[in-house]
Amino acid sequence: MERVDFLVVGAGIVGLSLAREIRRLRPDASIVLIEKEAQIAEHSSGRNSGVLHAGFYYTADSLKARFTREGNAAMRRFCEEEDLAINRCGKVVVARDEAEDATLKTLMRRGRANGVELEWMSARELAERFPEARTFRRALWSPTTATVDPVQVTRRMAQKAREEGIEIRTSCAWLARPAAGIARTECGEIAYGRFVNAAGLYADRIAAAFGLGERYTIIPFKGIYLKDQGNRSGLRTNIYPVPNLANPFLGVHFTLTVEGDAKIGPTAIPAFWRENYRGLERFDAAETASILGWETKLFFSDAFGFRRLAIEEIKKYRRSHLLHLAEGLVGGMDLSAYDRWSHPGIRAQLLDRQSLELVQDFVVETNEESVQILNAVSPAFTASIPFARWVVKEKVLSFEE
Repeated sequence: MERVDFLVVGAGIVGLSLAREIRRLRPDASIVLIEKEAQIAEHSSGRNSGVLHAGFYYTADSLKARFTREGNAAMRRFCEEEDLAINRCGKVVVARDEAEDATLKTLMRRGRANGVELEWMSARELAERFPEARTFRRALWSPTTATVDPVQVTRRMAQKAREEGIEIRTSCAWLARPAAGIARTECGEIAYGRFVNAAGLYADRIAAAFGLGERYTIIPFKGIYLKDQGNRSGLRTNIYPVPNLANPFLGVHFTLTVEGDAKIGPTAIPAFWRENYRGLERFDAAETASILGWETKLFFSDAFGFRRLAIEEIKKYRRSHLLHLAEGLVGGMDLSAYDRWSHPGIRAQLLDRQSLELVQDFVVETNEESVQILNAVSPAFTASIPFARWVVKEKVLSFEE
């Protein structure tokens, strides 16, 4: 049987960052990273918005706050060093009324507590600099927010990992844990010294095989955007609404891509199976039954306002409704150019089975054999490099002490 020091599952941006950090700290270790797809970045890492978040949405005591600001700088530095495309277009968060203006103050306080560079921008200043945007009284300006091509970044990260001696095996799914210290995979059984689960949409299933993550299950939410090819609408910066801080979704917003296109979205539509991208593609009956069971429970209990969320999100399948929501953020912008749907993505959102609440922060559980990354949702792409540094030092290698 093949034996390796470290076996990492999931070659998304988090799994790749973890493997590279293990290599940095253990240069002589054997590291194998397995990925069930034939190509890198087929799921969340390649299907996200590409926004490098600044880190002001999150409470100061959270892992997201701890790593997003630093991750923003680290990811921008990686793109610069590797000559990858980056659009330093910044972001404004705009308000519609007095209540939302009060939430802007909360975001500013969080940003200052997290050491994030933020500025107030009056309605007049906003009109002068970004006349397409409109706000009530003032807006928050985030100069360090940027956009990148997530597929390009993730695949370059994989290239760097291979150059550093990390073996990446694609078309090699994790199948089971037949015994402690052994993984059954599509490319044979592998004995390991330490197992690291960064499997995204399937992280909870793998964790359960190790007796971890029993409190949680993943509920998938589908995100799609309306795209303006070539930015005919003239968007100059990312424009976001004031979010509902009670849930992890940021609301319908405008995004300016590195390719020079503009997007409106995303949706956060409850999906029926984990890879429910379009039609019956990758349909899984057992998975659908389980997820529908949880979604039905959430709908009738109305936990965290799920009933209204589900109804409102399904309405976003109508282009006219999505455009109507976006109109509240801008003034005088012609939205007719937003005429095609983007590549859909799935958010692997963790649900606490006991409280029936969506888990806001990253979740990492460990035992002597493994480390399970259970809730690597947005802004995990932004935070991946420093998050991986912390996980490896505090969780993956702690068993050696």
